[in-house]
Amino acid sequence: MSDNDAIAYSNFIQDIITDDLNTNKNGGRVVTRFPPEPNGYLHIGHAKSICLNFGLSIQNKGKCNLRFDDTNPVKEDVEYVDSIQRDVKWLGFDWDDRMYYASDYFESIYKYAIELIKLGKAYVCDLTAEQIREYRGTLTEPGKNSPYRNRSVEENLELFEKMKNGEFEDGSRVLRAKIDMSSPNLNMRDPVMYRILHANHHRSGDKWCIYPMYDFAHPISDALEGITHSICTLEFEDHRPLYDWFLETLNFKDRPRQIEFARLNLTYTVMSKRKLLELVKNSYVLGWDDPRMPTISGMRRRGYTPEAIRDFCERIGVAKTSSTVDVALLEHCIREDLNTKAKRVMAVLRPIKVVLENYPDDQVEWFDAENNPEDTNAGTRKVPFSKVVYIDRDDFMEDPPKKYFRLFPGSEVRLKHAYFITCKSVVKDEKTGEITELICTYDPESKGGNSPDGRKVKGTIQWVSAKHAIDAEVRLYDQLFASSNPDESESGDYKENLNPNSLEVLYNCKLEPGLKDSKPEDRYQFIRTGYFCIDSMDSKEDKLVFNRIVALKDSWAKVQKNL
Repeated sequence: MSDNDAIAYSNFIQDIITDDLNTNKNGGRVVTRFPPEPNGYLHIGHAKSICLNFGLSIQNKGKCNLRFDDTNPVKEDVEYVDSIQRDVKWLGFDWDDRMYYASDYFESIYKYAIELIKLGKAYVCDLTAEQIREYRGTLTEPGKNSPYRNRSVEENLELFEKMKNGEFEDGSRVLRAKIDMSSPNLNMRDPVMYRILHANHHRSGDKWCIYPMYDFAHPISDALEGITHSICTLEFEDHRPLYDWFLETLNFKDRPRQIEFARLNLTYTVMSKRKLLELVKNSYVLGWDDPRMPTISGMRRRGYTPEAIRDFCERIGVAKTSSTVDVALLEHCIREDLNTKAKRVMAVLRPIKVVLENYPDDQVEWFDAENNPEDTNAGTRKVPFSKVVYIDRDDFMEDPPKKYFRLFPGSEVRLKHAYFITCKSVVKDEKTGEITELICTYDPESKGGNSPDGRKVKGTIQWVSAKHAIDAEVRLYDQLFASSNPDESESGDYKENLNPNSLEVLYNCKLEPGLKDSKPEDRYQFIRTGYFCIDSMDSKEDKLVFNRIVALKDSWAKVQKNL
């Protein structure tokens, strides 16, 4: 993404950076970082953080590092590392040669732990995890000191060395910072710095059997990389005193400043990696890139554009307090982006055959059809027309209500770009009574969609020539959850709110022949239906599969219009 394309931020974080630049703090440098943990795929909430961190660095002529917080080998995987890189690049950002891992600093972090022990600021504790929680106290009651808190420096150094050498079992000991067990901030009550994990790390293998906790590794990693502004989500606000304590106690000269902003909450969506992983592992969805998932990979597969996501992130802004954004705004952004980009095409998703009994049997005509009325440079294309065409079942009713302007027995409608047609009779299946065919006539004088006698028709419907149509599978996606707040349920189980109608699959849909060579990056507006694209995983040359990106109805635009 070029500097000219960068999101222009005006918010409280930019105000802080501007003040720092004006006072020449950090020598005029601006260095941010995006620090994902590789324990799952990124979602739309991470997109906000990516756009913010990279956007601010571009806006202030600084740098943004990509750093993987790989301090928990039990949950991390190279698959996630690769997916995160793909997502950040797809969104339009580049870290150049500044991709780092917390594991790059394991040796340094270990030495800093040794330094804290020597300063009398860290100790090895034999309490179990449950006992540590009991000793920590509550929000209203102070904690109490661990019986191992006053071990000598020499004993702590010896025990920590044995922890490092793998002489103790998982969970048997931890290294804790010695701060204040009566602090009103629970994070300052002797937090755990290291735990024992005999687990293979995706980069360091079996070299380490002790791993630093995030709260210890993160500030040190920031300081070692020369980060100036460490931008975090709001849940880390109470961790900031601990972040600062580690850096001050270890006497780092150029200390980063941690700044918190409100994370993204979106209606009809869950943003917890744990919950998203549960959906994947238990096959509630078809993988991390299922187009119903709020993951960046799922949205990419569904057909969202990086421009639309960046636009969304800019519109929602950056705030200090939590709020929930209507998913309709995200859908509005993709509609607005595709409105000027997507070629209009005719696609009949629920086909019914129409036979034009007075049209020549072997005749084929080619009509000009505009590609995009919003783009004068988009040009036109040729669409074939013949004796038998398909229209959508939703465009015909045998016994219609008043003010029904589409096709019904005896009525006349316009076939878009082609002719006026009149329905004469209906053919039904003798056994089921289902309508299988409509017998119609066409008016040869109405070629192009207008009649010389000036008569008007109120209905215009789309169609596809039966002789030239290509078959396709079409997947109609809706919200994954039926509730605007999935976490609200009687049992407390968010899965109770899963939408059973989040996916409808239509087979033997009939599409214009020009869509045969569609590629995943091609996006179309199926006239009167929605925006669609090829499914990048399941679509094959001999079996086309299209995903609905978003329907045409734009509730957010209506809301904005009425404000």
